Order: sequence, then C-alpha cells, then structure tokens
Amino acid sequence: MKFRPLHDRVLVKRVDSDEKTAGGIIIPDTAQEKPMEGKVVAVGTGARSEDGKVTPLDVKKGDRILFGKWSGTEVKIDGDDLLIMKESDIMGILS
Repeated sequence: MKFRPLHDRVLVKRVDSDEKTAGGIIIPDTAQEKPMEGKVVAVGTGARSEDGKVTPLDVKKGDRILFGKWSGTEVKIDGDDLLIMKESDIMGILS
C-alpha cells in the first residue's frame, strides 16, 4: 500500500534504541521508553499559507530526526508501526 501524508505532515518510523545501558545492564522491553528518534518515510507537499502559497517542508525522505516524546499519531501500515506527525513536532535533523 502506498501512503503519502497531506500538507505539512510527515510519516516516521521509530529507530530502535539500545537494549543495554552503558554499564551493560540489559533493559527488558516493558521497561524501555519509546525512542524519540526516527527516520522519515514520506513527507507531504508542504504547508499552505492563507494566500494559497505552498511552503515546502525542511525534512525529506530518509532524514533521521528527533521528535517530542508524545508527538504524532501511531498507525500501522503494511504491518509496520509508524507515526504521522506535523513538521512542527520535529525538533531537529540528525546528520
């Protein structure tokens, strides 16, 4: 199935975090926090201003990003757990 977010929305796949601490302690799945890092899977066309002009998004497909802990809406597409969020929920791009 193909999915393209509308306007200023972005489709993100979470990047799995490490299952061990720096000291080597293994953290069980139930105690792990959801990662706040992800990879952009698809982007919308951009935000539309009041005068009808479209402003393209700063993020693009393939970018690694940081986003807020409670950002986005969780969806399941083709068996993958993904997030749909507005570009304003993204804090930055990792390079």
